[in-house]
Order: sequence, then C-alpha cells, then structure tokens
Amino acid sequence: MIQLTNITKSFGTLQVLKGIDLHINKGEVVSIVGPSGAGKTTLLQIMGTLDTPDTGTVIVDGIEITKLKDKKLAQFRNLRLGFVFQFHQLLPEFTALENICIPALIAGKNKKQAEARAMELLNFLGLAERAKHKPAELSGGEKQRVAVARALINNPAIILADEPSGSLDTKNKAELHQLFFDLRDKFGQTFVIVTHDEELSQLTDRTIHIKDGIIQYDNAQPAANNEQLSADNAQQPTDYGQQPADLSQQAEKNAATGQEESIESPA
Repeated sequence: MIQLTNITKSFGTLQVLKGIDLHINKGEVVSIVGPSGAGKTTLLQIMGTLDTPDTGTVIVDGIEITKLKDKKLAQFRNLRLGFVFQFHQLLPEFTALENICIPALIAGKNKKQAEARAMELLNFLGLAERAKHKPAELSGGEKQRVAVARALINNPAIILADEPSGSLDTKNKAELHQLFFDLRDKFGQTFVIVTHDEELSQLTDRTIHIKDGIIQYDNAQPAANNEQLSADNAQQPTDYGQQPADLSQQAEKNAATGQEESIESPA
C-alpha cells in the first residue's frame, strides 16, 4: 500500500530524514511516534504528497508518486488520500455539510452527489442534525468528526492524520480513536497517524519509533507482513449512526458515470 525507499530530506543544512525505508500494508492502522523534531510530520507529508524527498522513491497505492507531474499529483492527492490534522482546518464561513463537500466538488462531482455523500457520512458519524451549523457552532469533538468526514468524502484508500486528537478532551479523544478502527474494519482503509498520545499508539497495529531522522524501532508482527491482515483482532465497531454506502459500490458508480479520472503509473 505504501512503500518508502531510502527517503532523505534536508532543510538547509539540517537533515531531517536520513534514509527511511518503510512498508505499510493495506488495512493497517499505524502510529508514528518520537520526540519533537524527529521527522515524523515531514515523513507524513512526504507520504501525502505535500512535500518531496531529496532522495528515494515513494509508492502509494501502486503509484510511484515521486514521478507524477503537478496536475496528476494534485488529482492523486484529492482522490486517493484523506487528511486529518490536529486542528480541524474547517472554513468558518461554510456549514459542516459544505466543508465536507469541498474535496468532492474539487474532484468534479456535482453538488447533488457531493451533498448526498456528505449526508451519508454525517449520518454515520451521528452528526446529521449539525449539517447546517458552521464551525463556530460546533463542539471540538464535532469539528474533528466533520474533518474526518471531509477526509472520507472521496473514498480514499489511505487516511493520513497528524496529531488528530491533540486538541480534544479525554472523551472526544477516545471516540475519535475508536472511529479510526471502526472505519478500517468497515472499509479496509489504511491509517497512518503521527501522535504523541501513548494510549493511541498502544492501540494501533504497529508503532514506528523515529528519532533523529531514522526508524529506531518498528514493532511489526510477522502477520503484519501479509497484505491480508487477520480479522482475529477486529473490534466491534461503535454505532455512530447510519452506515454510508459501501465503498466498492460507490467506486463502481463513479466509474460507470465517468466522474473519476484515472491515474496511471508513469512509464
């Protein structure tokens, strides 16, 4: 799903990443931990096409993204990746529903389709009654769940999260952490989470420890080397509301209507 090979990155004379090799499998929930300045966020941004490495290759969902031109790279980011940040980054002038729709509209979906999908996600997250509320009218936990819905609107294969629960209280933090696992169990999405939260890192399938730009420890178990992860550890999902349409059905529908432009690997 994600393959990084010999990734280095420097800012001026400071080398932040020093030859990172990492493979993350489909359906894994992986946490990346380490002290401030270790290179965690830089690594996540490179995975998410928000930054480029100085050396090395990045293959995400079968595409070598280091070879994509700007237009294809932006399209790949919009359709294949979802992002959740510590602070929700919702646009204050738009409602929850409108904020969620933005990536879908950028992808070329019409307003009716985007709003229908957004309402499915709001129902799933138990926020249907908050659809017309603006961010200032939402609690911290509600804002972050809206941000998660926005990340999910285009049915991405991978969700990248940077300190997603850092600004939440204990109750909302626990609910958000459980939501990540519920989404993985329902839809098989891959989650890569940069965090300082020890409770979250202990829950994830793997914990990758980074210090001084190198991976010091990766607690991957042998079973994690298989693309098909064992269902033995699957958790019973929390009922956040009505479950949205199956992702495979949505993908088939998009393909049939020609709404999603294909992205081919560069030669």
